[in-house]
Amino acid sequence: MDKERIYIKLDEIDQYLQEIQEIMPSSSEEYSPNLMRRRALERLIQITIEAVMDVSAMLVKEMRLGLPYREEDFLDKISGTVLNPDLVMKLRKMRGFRNILVHGYSQIDDKRVYEILNSDLEDVIEFREAVVDFIREK
Repeated sequence: MDKERIYIKLDEIDQYLQEIQEIMPSSSEEYSPNLMRRRALERLIQITIEAVMDVSAMLVKEMRLGLPYREEDFLDKISGTVLNPDLVMKLRKMRGFRNILVHGYSQIDDKRVYEILNSDLEDVIEFREAVVDFIREK
């Protein structure tokens, strides 16, 4: 298993989470009026989710679990071995939100972004911890 590549990507996730903390407003009232901060945080959410998907793809490849039909299926392939199924469902929802950010499928809901920043990013931390635990066992 190419642990070094996975750890490098996990370090990127840590960096993105740190950057989010540095510019995170203390309230939703502070979040909404500041366009530059909103766009920066949206981008950080996007690249954090992309890094989660990259790590998932690396694990699928290293574990020789076969190519998934769709990108979000990488998470399903490591469900039950690396990640618990509940976490997989949460990360799939975050990936769906990433698609909204990237492709502009609908208006970006500032309240939803703020909610992700305040609670859903804990799922990314849980993902990171699960991956580290899995790698240490290998």
